[in-house]
Amino acid sequence: MSLDPEIHWIDTPAALDAACAELAAAETVALDTEFFRESTFHPVPALLQLYAGGAVYLVDPQALAATPALRTLLAGGPLKLLHASSEDLEVIASWAGVQVSPLVDTQVAQGLLGEDPAMGYQRLVEHWIGETLPKDETRSNWLERPLSEAQCRYAALDVIYLLEVWHAQRDALEARGRLHWLEADCKELLAQAGRDDDSDGQWYRRHRQLWRLGPRQIEAYRRLTTWREGEARRRDRPRGWLISDKLLYAIAERMPENRYELAAIEGLKPPLVKREGDTLLTLVKEARHLDADELPPAMPSPMSGPFKKRLKALKQVVNDEAEQLGVAPELLLRRRELEAVVTAHLERRSLPLPRGWRGERLAAPLQQALEQVETS
Repeated sequence: MSLDPEIHWIDTPAALDAACAELAAAETVALDTEFFRESTFHPVPALLQLYAGGAVYLVDPQALAATPALRTLLAGGPLKLLHASSEDLEVIASWAGVQVSPLVDTQVAQGLLGEDPAMGYQRLVEHWIGETLPKDETRSNWLERPLSEAQCRYAALDVIYLLEVWHAQRDALEARGRLHWLEADCKELLAQAGRDDDSDGQWYRRHRQLWRLGPRQIEAYRRLTTWREGEARRRDRPRGWLISDKLLYAIAERMPENRYELAAIEGLKPPLVKREGDTLLTLVKEARHLDADELPPAMPSPMSGPFKKRLKALKQVVNDEAEQLGVAPELLLRRRELEAVVTAHLERRSLPLPRGWRGERLAAPLQQALEQVETS
């Protein structure tokens, strides 16, 4: 395949609709995005690349809005190929207002074939096609106009190999009986991509030291992070520019009752206290005055013997299954998911066991491993 593809620059609605009319007849469309996100919460779209085997279309989101024809193409019709799709899906949803469907993520596909589940696009192309892609425009300013010839070529190369890669991956997945695994995982990717607002209240669970907090402190941290996520989105500023997880955790840990106590927390600078102090104190106060039965449970220490024993048993189940399948253990279950199962077991709650094809292979063995730990 030529490293000098035919490129069409699209910066008018008429040109975009003409490109969509041609692409709509294809069986599969490869796509990618370039974007900027250093000073905003939402990604700023800089480029959308589309390819179905002929010319590469480089769409300029800085010059035009998504047309109905593009939204129809993205939300239905041909299969869409993306590599490491999570941020691209967010960019497209923000700019075009649609969810990409149907979707195949070639990074996910590669993981199901027993390769590195985080394999980058350049390595993927080298693995399947034997081509070495240039890296000179990796940190390019994609918002500048006009883009250079080198930038346009680099952007085009981000999509022109995806079709050939996917055909090889699809054959390999079919041979192993895993194509339906990929379909299920890509549907879950799309489901997760549409949960941004709903996930604000779950952001607090990402903190690795929650177990050090008591129930009231955990609830304070949950309220603080939920507020911060919503405000960062509303103000369109990076969450760390508003207030970091580290500072929110410190506030929840100290549970300050007034501005003096709030200002005494290390790292909280006076402008932040002046700007957001009343809101932060109100959220802490709300957590402080909840009834005990309204609070989340205390989290078991991952350093305790019972926790470690259960986690070790579950990891062994996952490792054994991963070895049998020839895939990376984290492709089956990540450590955070295993820890959630252990926590639920220690708290005598319903276990958040995997579902779908992972559940078919792991749910029963994981339960059996926990039962053996309890009786040993």
